[in-house]
Amino acid sequence: MWTHRALLVTLLSLLILTGCSSPSPALSPTPPPPTPISQPASLATPRSPGERIPAWTEREALFTQVLVSAQPVLLWQGSLSAEQSQAQQIAVQHTVRERLTVDPVTQLPLRSEVMGVRPALPSDITSNAQQCQETTCYRVEIYNYSNNGTLIILVNLAAGAVVTAQYQFESQPEIPPYLGELAAEIAINAPEVIAALGFAPDAAAAGMPNVKTALNGSRCQRSQHLCVAPTFIVSGRALWAIVDLTEGTLVGLRWTDLGPTASQPITEQGLQNEVVMAHFCERNNILKQAEWEMQYILTSSDGLEIKNVRFQAQPVIRSAKLVDWHVSYSRTDGFGYSDATGCPMFSTASVVAFNGPTLKPIVQNGQEVGFALVQDFRSEQWPMACNYRYEQRYEFYHDGRFRVSGANHGQGCGNDGTYRPVVRLDFSGRELSLAQWDGTAWQTWTQEGWTLQETGTSYTDAGYQFRLQGVNGQGFYMQPNRGQFGDGSRGDFAYTYVSQHKPEEGDADMITIGPCCNEDFRQGPEKFITPAEPLGGTGLVLWYVAQMKNDDRPGQEYCWTLPVIESGLLRPQLHSCYFGPMFVPIP
Repeated sequence: MWTHRALLVTLLSLLILTGCSSPSPALSPTPPPPTPISQPASLATPRSPGERIPAWTEREALFTQVLVSAQPVLLWQGSLSAEQSQAQQIAVQHTVRERLTVDPVTQLPLRSEVMGVRPALPSDITSNAQQCQETTCYRVEIYNYSNNGTLIILVNLAAGAVVTAQYQFESQPEIPPYLGELAAEIAINAPEVIAALGFAPDAAAAGMPNVKTALNGSRCQRSQHLCVAPTFIVSGRALWAIVDLTEGTLVGLRWTDLGPTASQPITEQGLQNEVVMAHFCERNNILKQAEWEMQYILTSSDGLEIKNVRFQAQPVIRSAKLVDWHVSYSRTDGFGYSDATGCPMFSTASVVAFNGPTLKPIVQNGQEVGFALVQDFRSEQWPMACNYRYEQRYEFYHDGRFRVSGANHGQGCGNDGTYRPVVRLDFSGRELSLAQWDGTAWQTWTQEGWTLQETGTSYTDAGYQFRLQGVNGQGFYMQPNRGQFGDGSRGDFAYTYVSQHKPEEGDADMITIGPCCNEDFRQGPEKFITPAEPLGGTGLVLWYVAQMKNDDRPGQEYCWTLPVIESGLLRPQLHSCYFGPMFVPIP
């Protein structure tokens, strides 16, 4: 099986590279409380409520027809503009021509589906697609159910050709709205869901039906199947109905407790979608402050990205962004969400930008010592249960230090969640070296790898764990968060990965790169260091995955939101959990 998969990856990579080197390519009554039941395990035999749903039957019939046709890719099942339809056809024809949707061994067609067609945003355009700066390009995402991979294709409409085609193995795109609706239908028709709730719900009661999930021990584990979790809130508890969209089955049920704030009303909505899109998603913005200069842009699903960062005219960062939020609600059962943050339109990110970025001064001991670029992301109905609020925060100091930071503001979909934000840092400079402090000296890394910040990790007297240094001796020390930055953090306990820079490994906007719920190093970036390659010559990319456990104990709240009464109004009280390392210039 492993040999077959390795062969599949190799052949797909060769086919994509070959294709792109040719001239053409260069998301009632009050119900009774739930019956107390023990936490159920995965269903012994996955049920198939999809078989009883006309929409699922029709979908399977479409796949049957498509797989025996000359174009074995299921097209987007929602409405499209003329330009979107044109882009979809060009992309699909490219995959068929280059045989990217067939098994390389048997030559049989594999089940594939167009999951997204949208205008290319600046964050999608890499050095290999500069022509899209001058003309209209579209981004098309095609998901392969058989090998759980995604083709990301940029199409030049004027030329009628593919610009780039990148294949990401074991990666899933965001879920189209119509698939979320189908998952909700499967859930509400499942006898197990009706029995657990004590009543038959309607589709409107299913929250977050198009947010990807996993359930360890099922076929969703390691995201080998495309799974989502429509969630039903009843009397302070949430029932997760985990639906496998690869097979149309219900693979498991889980209850989580929400605490006393589950039904607090929404008091504010300020998603100025069109303004945010026009000013922050569809163009790069330039920021010059003190001796810092940079570009920033809101991406489709990688949060707020900063690019070409300079201090005193010297290059520091090529790119920094937050590509995923992995949220796990059980250390033993392994289920949860894979969240994305991004633009409010042309995106299926589940937690979208709340207004645009803001600039805030950093004041210490009465003196302004720097500034922070801050972006707020919120689910539309936050702070209600099963809604999320995240913050991205980039701090820049007058002495040349910078911190790549963020926060979860709660409340989420349970009181036992672990949050793992996946940050990608692409440093300027091709000849950087990385060294780690071992307790007595700096040890240089010679190949790609990862490490975990834990109780026994060694730090210098100044709290440094890593050193990134160029051949001229300039660079930065990395000081991981151990709760020393005065933001109430309890520490990051972070996984740090280091890989060689490759444009296809994150320069453009990334789809979900890892599963939600693994408790070990398998958070997504490990795929870029397997097998490990020697470091040097192409630049370094540092991936930083903090781990934050929420807490709803009175007086100990963390990663949590509580309602308080202020001036007779109910307002959310935040008990945020911040994360992120500090980078200090080498003297």
